Amino acid sequence: MKEKVEAALNKIRPALMQDGGNIELVDVSDGTVKVRLQGACGGCPMATMTLRGYVEKILKQEVPAVKSVIAVP
Repeated sequence: MKEKVEAALNKIRPALMQDGGNIELVDVSDGTVKVRLQGACGGCPMATMTLRGYVEKILKQEVPAVKSVIAVP
């Protein structure tokens, strides 16, 4: 599952990089994906909305076993 999540994140990265950010996969466990937002995304006040409304949505579409996505420091 980790490989599928990483492949999905690779589809998301270009959009984040356009705004000066990036995303790192930290862990995948029991359907929960832990990521670390980097660059401009790490301190952006809209990061939570990006995580829920964009990253989580895409990951759930690409990898149906994903239940939630959380950001870790």
